[in-house]
Amino acid sequence: MHAKDYVNLEDAYGAHNYHPLDVVIERGEGVWVWDVEGRKYLDCLSAYSALSHGHCHPAIVAALVAQAQKLTLTSRAFRNDQLGLFYQELTALTGYEMALPMNTGAEAVETALKLARKWGYAVKGIPAGQAEIITAQGNFHGRTISIISFSTEPLYHDAFGPFTPGFVTVPYGDAAALAAALTPNTAAVLLEPIQGEAGVIVPPAGYLRAVADLCRRNHVLLLIDEIQTGLGRTGKVLASDHEGVRPDVVILGKALGGGVYPVSAVVADRAILGLFRPGEHGSTFGGNPLAAAAGRAALRVLVEERLVENAAREGEYFQERLAEIPSPHVKEVRGRGLLIGVELHPQAGGARRFCEALQQRGILCKETHEHVIRFAPPLIIDRATIDWAIAPIQDVLNLP
Repeated sequence: MHAKDYVNLEDAYGAHNYHPLDVVIERGEGVWVWDVEGRKYLDCLSAYSALSHGHCHPAIVAALVAQAQKLTLTSRAFRNDQLGLFYQELTALTGYEMALPMNTGAEAVETALKLARKWGYAVKGIPAGQAEIITAQGNFHGRTISIISFSTEPLYHDAFGPFTPGFVTVPYGDAAALAAALTPNTAAVLLEPIQGEAGVIVPPAGYLRAVADLCRRNHVLLLIDEIQTGLGRTGKVLASDHEGVRPDVVILGKALGGGVYPVSAVVADRAILGLFRPGEHGSTFGGNPLAAAAGRAALRVLVEERLVENAAREGEYFQERLAEIPSPHVKEVRGRGLLIGVELHPQAGGARRFCEALQQRGILCKETHEHVIRFAPPLIIDRATIDWAIAPIQDVLNLP
């Protein structure tokens, strides 16, 4: 079969809820992938940061295979010999006392929302049914009904109501607006430290610290969604670390599964996460031994191969090289670590055509919010590979 045959199968039998580039990938190794016709590409998307360790990292695959040959699923009705170790290693890395595992990022966000509401009633004393959670314009935390209830993106929001109440939205990066929105019924603030899907929007310096101070002074939980930015992507273990902020609740996903299995988690201290009681929340697959083994391997590789440090070093270099490219189309290059956005002027004709041109030159990335090209290669990328990529990127950014 040829690439077009696979594309036709997807279009004929699959729901059209994505608009992928028409490249059909067959194999991946490290930062590289190959399509069904043998063409090689540099992966500069990393499955939206889920492949931070690179494709098919041998240590993570070996852990997955070894566990799959012994035990894959118990449900949480029974215990398994991987989950406790996963808890121990995840909390040690992040500096929190407890963890609650789920499968997808959206599930982890829903978990954090439930946790914040329970804390609001049980600890803060908010009247029943009146808890509010403040979110930011331009947010992306997933696609469940409750999560899109506070989305400001019409594509994610329109045609899916009625929506879940209890959310208040303020401008991103504006601590004064957030302060004005706080009420006695505010249980939590939910933010991304960098808004990835919104176009790699980096807030003003000091914003996250100001929000953390507001939350502390007003007895409000700070929930930080590190699903895309966490586990080294921005050059720190958590993007919150750049401002020395320790959120009350951190939401993790994507890279936590090492690119081989869906793993997400919420981490917090015992006074907060310990509020859940048996039966109040759960997941059949959350915390299964296969996920725990993959997650443990992903955490080991992150530390042992110094991927956080590499992301900081090579991300700064990559961003500098991109900013040096002379192009009439580029409005701004921004980001942190290996999460970089190249925003184009509106008259450039949209980022999609540039991503399609990059595909033809052996680089895979994806447009976000119409005018931004996101560059987020695996954290294992080296300088020679970045240097190789600059020439085709410069060619494409100078297309007529």
